[in-house]
Parts: sequence; C-alpha cells; structure tokens
Amino acid sequence: MKITALAENTSVCEEIGAEHGLSLYIETERHHILFDMGQTELFAQNAAKLGVDLAAVDVAILSHGHYDHGGGLRRFLELNDHAPVYLNRRAFEPHYNGEKYIGLDVSLSDSDRLIPVDEILSIDDELSLYSCNDRPKPHNFGSFGLNMIRGGEAVPDDFSHEQYLLIEEDGKRVLISGCSHKGILNIAEWFRPDALIGGFHFIKLSPGDELMHYAQELDRYDTDYYTCHCTGMEQFAFMQPYLGRLHYLSAGQTVEV
Repeated sequence: MKITALAENTSVCEEIGAEHGLSLYIETERHHILFDMGQTELFAQNAAKLGVDLAAVDVAILSHGHYDHGGGLRRFLELNDHAPVYLNRRAFEPHYNGEKYIGLDVSLSDSDRLIPVDEILSIDDELSLYSCNDRPKPHNFGSFGLNMIRGGEAVPDDFSHEQYLLIEEDGKRVLISGCSHKGILNIAEWFRPDALIGGFHFIKLSPGDELMHYAQELDRYDTDYYTCHCTGMEQFAFMQPYLGRLHYLSAGQTVEV
C-alpha cells in the first residue's frame, strides 16, 4: 500500500505547504482512504498539487476530535459527496488546551455522512477501527496538559475520542494513528503491527534518558515506524540511533509499506 502525507508540520519542498496538523492519503488494493484532514484546507490544496483526487476517496477516518486533524472536515465534505467519515462517538465533545478551544466545528456534527464508532468497528476484512478505551495502559503518559469538559467541568483529557485504523493486506498489519495520545508504547504493545504510521506526541519531551528509554522500548518490536506531526523533529533525530527502523514522513512524501 501507499501512504502520502497531504498535510504535516514539515514539507519536502516549497511548493507543498506545511502546517501544524496531519492528513494522510492511503491507497490499498481495495480502498482510497483519507485519514484526517489537517488544520485547514491545506490538505486539499496539496492533494491537487500531488495529483490526489479527493473526490475518489471511498473511506475517510477522523482519528480524534482535535482541530489540527479535523479542521479540514468541512472542505472534504464539499469536495467528496459520498465517502463515509468514521469518527469516535465522542469526537465532537469539547476539548481544550488551557483556555484555548481545540475541538471540532460542532456545526458539522449532524452531517449524515458521519459514522459514529464505539470501541471496535470492522469496516470490512481489510479495515478495522479500534478505540482501545477498555485496554490496560501500562505506560501512563498523562494528558499532556489537554482538557475535556465532563459534567460541566474541565478535567484532564482521557482521549476516549481517539481511534486507530488497522489495515490488513497481503499478510501485513499496518496501523495508522493520529497523535497516539493513549501512549505510543501502549499502542505498539496492543497491536504489534508490521508498520506503524503516525505522531508519537513526544514534542514536549526534551531529548534525554526518558526519550532514549522510549525509543529502546519501541525497538523491541519487529515494527517499521513512520512518524510525523507531534513527535517533533528534534525528538525524531534523537531517537533514530536507538530505533533503527524509525523514519519521518513529511507533507508531499509517499512511502510504500
């Protein structure tokens, strides 16, 4: 399968725009998938430059309810008139970073294109979605200072609105994650995929013993990692010597797995 980054914090060239956000276009044997829509309409602008036809997408996935992954949702619904958009049932709940609202545009929540997902959904024998809210988390990464509103009060986000896409094709298991808020070490342990693509949410961690330990823990698995977005470039460079199968995915770049 082929995975192309349509939007990401970095870019392979000046012609392809970059922003704090993530959007991936995935071609499998049976599907054309859009995974996340970035912060703005930039994903669509880059798609046009890269020759990606968003109108031909037949499945769309929203990884979680944050603006830098779902900010382009309205534009996608305008460009594509048929693909269902699978998102966790809690994705439209209010989410904050301090006092800043970082959630989705709630005016889109009543769209009949949206398919709410609970814990597990098998789309077909190639694509499955998992929220993993009922799984043990041996590694506690906390809420990263992010909050949600429950019972009218701001409480630490438990990221119950986050889901992961597992693609099974030609005997390979490829996991796609947006920000891995539930902990990339936990996610790697839960799935042990052949390849894992997505952000690790290490951007707030300073390079040092803790980050080295995390890289070494990930290296225990026979997994190829393609990271991006909220991992951080400095953190990526620091981890790479300890995690030889770690690669970076920038906007405009395509990888085959």
